[in-house]
Amino acid sequence: MKYKNANSILPAELIESIQKYVQGEYIYIPIKEKQEPSIPSEYSYELQKRNAHIYTNSLQGINNKQLSETYHLSESSIRRILINQRKRYEIMKNRIKHIITNWNITNPIFTQIYDTAWQIGNEYILKVYENPDMLERNIKIITILDNMEIPTGKIILSKKETTYIHDDKYYYILLEKMQGSNIVSLKNNLALAAKMGEILARLHIAFKECEIQNEFWDNSLLNEMNGWVRNFFQDTGWKYIDEKDFDKTVLNLKNLYDKLPVQLIHRDVHFGNFLFAQGRFSGYIDFDLSQRNIRIFDLCYFCIGLLSEEEYMDITKEEWFELLGNVFMGYRRKLALSLEEIQAVPYVMESIELLFVAWFFGEKDLKCAKDAIELYKFVQCNEQKIVHSIK
Repeated sequence: MKYKNANSILPAELIESIQKYVQGEYIYIPIKEKQEPSIPSEYSYELQKRNAHIYTNSLQGINNKQLSETYHLSESSIRRILINQRKRYEIMKNRIKHIITNWNITNPIFTQIYDTAWQIGNEYILKVYENPDMLERNIKIITILDNMEIPTGKIILSKKETTYIHDDKYYYILLEKMQGSNIVSLKNNLALAAKMGEILARLHIAFKECEIQNEFWDNSLLNEMNGWVRNFFQDTGWKYIDEKDFDKTVLNLKNLYDKLPVQLIHRDVHFGNFLFAQGRFSGYIDFDLSQRNIRIFDLCYFCIGLLSEEEYMDITKEEWFELLGNVFMGYRRKLALSLEEIQAVPYVMESIELLFVAWFFGEKDLKCAKDAIELYKFVQCNEQKIVHSIK
């Protein structure tokens, strides 16, 4: 190691400050560690929700091995997540006991659904927020959809007639519990796939009315790709994704992007956020991540999500192409899609997977990041087949 005279490289006032602590000795100044590329908060929120779902499934009796297989994580990762979730549960449980007194509920019995949602008796759901903007967004959407008679949980006013309660750290909203449960498989059910397309189209139609009545946060998938996602891969030396492949995906998306309709979307479309009672659709839930973006984001996110859980959903990749076609067919029964939207589908799917590659690597979740890379490459290799399936 080569030593340098401080007088030749440091300002005099800094040397005087250092001399208060040490003089006439060698000092090693370590290399500043490179900061990890920043990941937008909404993606961290998705990770929190995944961990919460793991904890909920554990409470329902699913063992660590099964959880490991379902979420594509090691059993040690599952154990770590469960330990952290139990700690959060104990802290929050005491808060809930106090907060629930703000509503007219007699002898409330509450159970945790996931770390930010609690079932109160058989009638209510209490949701917990740290982010007031996310809370306000959810309240706006639920209120408008309820006025339109779109099935979603009604807001229960507090004793003081407020829509939410705030303590020193969290915000709380009480919702009417909707009837129904989640679908767990699309195996041999093309009719349900088409139904999901219709259900999503109806939500998009309602969201257009939401936009008329309120302003919502604008986001752009293309800007994300050219912003934090590109920065992440650049800062990590393109060791996860080939730069030429990335540029090709972004260019293909860019060539169509200005012609893709933009509106308020759900942004977190999966079966966990759609309820069914006795085989019939009963309601939409969870608008925490809703934003204005290209509308086919929701369709692509839902369909590529089915493929990411092909083992859990008990479907093969060939069956997925059939399901994909039926989801889009159902959507178009209610809303027409432009030619540009159809052409953009594989590039939007590729972009979504690149988002998750960057996000999972940023969260040190190597298994899920590698799974996202495989899905990205699968879509790349099947661009024409995907477009053909939905035409």
